[in-house]
Amino acid sequence: MGRNTRKRRTPLATKAIAASAALALGGGGLIWANFYASAHESNNQSWGGNQTKAATAQVATISCPDVGQKLTNVPNQARQGVATELANLDKQITEAYSRLASTRQAQTNDPSFVQNAIVGPLKEKRAATIDRIRIDIQRVGGSFDNSLKQLAACTTQTANQTNAGGQQQNGGQQQNGGQQQNGGQQQQNGGQQQGNAGQQQNIGGQAGNGPVAADFVDITKVAANVLAKPQRSGNASTGTFTTRCGVNANKNHNTDNVIVAPGVTNGAHHLHDYVGNQKVNAFSSNQTFLQGGTSCQNKSDLSSYYWPVVRIQDGSQDFDQNADGGGKEGNVGKILTPVSAQIKYVGSPASKVVAMPQFLRIITGDAKTTTNGLANANAHWSCTGFENKVQLTTQYPICPQGSKVVRTFAFQSCWDGQNIDSANHRTHVAFADPASGVCGNGFKAIPQLTMRLTYNITPPTIVNGQVKNAYAVDGFPEQLHKPATDHDDFISVTTGGLANKIANCINTGQRCA
Repeated sequence: MGRNTRKRRTPLATKAIAASAALALGGGGLIWANFYASAHESNNQSWGGNQTKAATAQVATISCPDVGQKLTNVPNQARQGVATELANLDKQITEAYSRLASTRQAQTNDPSFVQNAIVGPLKEKRAATIDRIRIDIQRVGGSFDNSLKQLAACTTQTANQTNAGGQQQNGGQQQNGGQQQNGGQQQQNGGQQQGNAGQQQNIGGQAGNGPVAADFVDITKVAANVLAKPQRSGNASTGTFTTRCGVNANKNHNTDNVIVAPGVTNGAHHLHDYVGNQKVNAFSSNQTFLQGGTSCQNKSDLSSYYWPVVRIQDGSQDFDQNADGGGKEGNVGKILTPVSAQIKYVGSPASKVVAMPQFLRIITGDAKTTTNGLANANAHWSCTGFENKVQLTTQYPICPQGSKVVRTFAFQSCWDGQNIDSANHRTHVAFADPASGVCGNGFKAIPQLTMRLTYNITPPTIVNGQVKNAYAVDGFPEQLHKPATDHDDFISVTTGGLANKIANCINTGQRCA
């Protein structure tokens, strides 16, 4: 099923990385990490509060093929074992990136160091893990595509090679109906200058793995890029259902991801905010979801809504500075609680909707766009007062004084009618056609989950090509905290007939809460 690409929303680990974070926060040492380059920047800039002093280095990060996205037909009996092995692949990349970041001097002295000491051994580990995935699948009678063995090899990326971060998309056209147009590959004048090959620049960030100046843009200098919504048909479902679940003021966090890495502690390698269901971790099950309680005002809404936290990188620390998924893996700075979190279900412009099935899982966006590219990106950043004009995917907005940062998502709104999840967590749901709003491939329209988070953030500033007081979403360390890596997760859990009530409200054109 090839519908789940380039679709968008309605505007509405390790000691080495920990050491890097400590150096940056303490203001003492060099962080040997590099990402963007620009001819106007100097390599001799000194420590400046929350800036890092960079040494020249060609390699920015490690790029490994995403094995999980290729596994579209895994027997149910093998899924737990496969998920565990996929989590092992993520851990191996994290460890390799840590070694990459901590051995810059050795890389300078020996041009073959990265290949011999990091990339080569990583390939061997990945090959063994992929073979264990093969065994898990074949043991229960499933078939394994042997071409997946070729995904063991990884490459390194230099500053100008990353698939997402260097491709500014401010001028891209944003389709209100959920489709991001092809402007995402365009560089616009509103952004900071993109680096040139051969030049070196500070990678930025307190932990030495981003963000950088090029990841930010003054939103007042970005051309409008939001297009009109699809025209409604006579059978459109025009209602809305809003559920009020708070902003995670009680700080319910963990670094697990029960959808993609069940049974694996720290499977996400970054910290999540949780609202709705209050007992979600790597070891949760459908049964425990029903016993989890909820932060939602409607106590029949036991659904789990979770997303990576946003941090302000102003030199401060938070509770997880020395923890896995936190400072040990490059996620540093003060965790920001949203000012508001609006969760709303909306209808289809083309048809009525069917109720969401119990325990449906949906992931929207891609946490690995820096290496995967933007095919599944669904990040949208804006500012209050600009949402209907500008939406950004590959840059964070610098908002005017008095304007809040807005982070929004619209989930896939078409369901295959059978499965509550799929092996790669994508193919059981899809986005509607952007022009008509119609679900293809025999899929059924379901209520579209939309989320809008707002944050009070002091506007970052760009000084001498470096960003001061940056903010960024948590992510896998090798993904360099790019804005395009933003993503959101959802598990539908309801009681008392709530799923049907939501669908009926939307189908009858009501505004319900």
